[in-house]
Amino acid sequence: MTAAGVTQAHALSSLSCGLAAYIQPSAQPSGTRQYAGLAASTSGRSCQASKPFFGPQLSGPSTERQFGVGGSRTLTVHAIATNGRSPVVPAMSQNNWNLNDLGPQMLKDIAVEKARADSRLRIFSGTANPQLAQEIACYMGLDLSPIKIKKFADGEIYVQVQESIRGCDVFLVQPTCPPANDHLMELLIMIDACRRASARNITAVIPYFGYARADRKTQGRESIAAKLVANLITEAGANRVLACDLHSGQAMGYFDIPVDHVYGQPVILDYLASKMISSNDLVVVSPDVGGVARARAFAKKLSDAPLAIIDKRRQSHNVAEVMNLIGDVKGKVAVMVDDMIDTAGTITKGAELLHAEGAREVYACCTHGVFSPPAVERLSGGLFQEVIITNTIPLAPENYFPQLTILSVANLLGEAVWRIHDDSSISSIFR
Repeated sequence: MTAAGVTQAHALSSLSCGLAAYIQPSAQPSGTRQYAGLAASTSGRSCQASKPFFGPQLSGPSTERQFGVGGSRTLTVHAIATNGRSPVVPAMSQNNWNLNDLGPQMLKDIAVEKARADSRLRIFSGTANPQLAQEIACYMGLDLSPIKIKKFADGEIYVQVQESIRGCDVFLVQPTCPPANDHLMELLIMIDACRRASARNITAVIPYFGYARADRKTQGRESIAAKLVANLITEAGANRVLACDLHSGQAMGYFDIPVDHVYGQPVILDYLASKMISSNDLVVVSPDVGGVARARAFAKKLSDAPLAIIDKRRQSHNVAEVMNLIGDVKGKVAVMVDDMIDTAGTITKGAELLHAEGAREVYACCTHGVFSPPAVERLSGGLFQEVIITNTIPLAPENYFPQLTILSVANLLGEAVWRIHDDSSISSIFR
């Protein structure tokens, strides 16, 4: 998505960390609204990014970064330029500031600028979601590092890192979304290439972790594919994993390396807050019993909204049967919350039940829009006022529909990448 003809605004609310900025395109296929964490346009070797959570803020075309000091006082640092592969941070403007006068946030902002000048930080993108990887790099004021990925006639994948990364802190952005096997194998080969190129640290940034639903045995003689994939990533040479909204939290325990788990919740909450829905009219709905903890946390952030639960019985893979509703939705705006929408069977049957029970409007919110057929047909059938997803998985334009809204998690993941690189806390993002 380009920034041409785009109006940019920031949805900052007390409900979240202000990580979601959003963009209203002048023309979007099928009326779809797509919101992004930044304007992902590049010119030469520079990026124009939106307001980050921590650190510098770009103020329009002038690209000056303004740091808040003691309320109204500001200290200006010009935007990062690039010289070869190393970002160059110009000297700060000549003001008579004493470091003892600077608050903790100011010192943190300066630390971020120093991190940006660290030429040992590298971000690479696989072929699964290069747009998201570009947005993450732009958030950090960096360029994606060059990597060559191609597929031979027989389907084998070739990867070559096209610059020296010896001693570097490397981040590989690659969701293992459909086709999951191809993207997973590509990630493993990227990790191996970086390991053999003597990278100091290799972090696999996996916005969507495929095979996460195969996290336990539900019948005899089944595999636990989530554990197998975790072993493959570890053995390939990754030192750390950054994942977004795993299907179940226990999947983190399958890895023998550190896992940083972030949630798309702040981005979605930020957007919902901008809609100004009265808390008296709102009810958060879990589409199944397994998602109650997620829905409860979501409801707590929405002024402690009431909670409803849909009880269902799954008869086979990707097929769900709604049984009954626990809670009251009559006359209310129901917000259904889940980690992903695959074929949309669970969530559409849930929406039918909510309407039957008297819900005034139904919203569907999830982090991962897998959208396997016939999801688009089900979701665009008029049951939902709005379907809100994030861009962890790229969505083809032919799958857009008028009720769809796409939010960007680029700022969220970019902030997490900075904190990993800076050995800072990740969990504090969500406090």
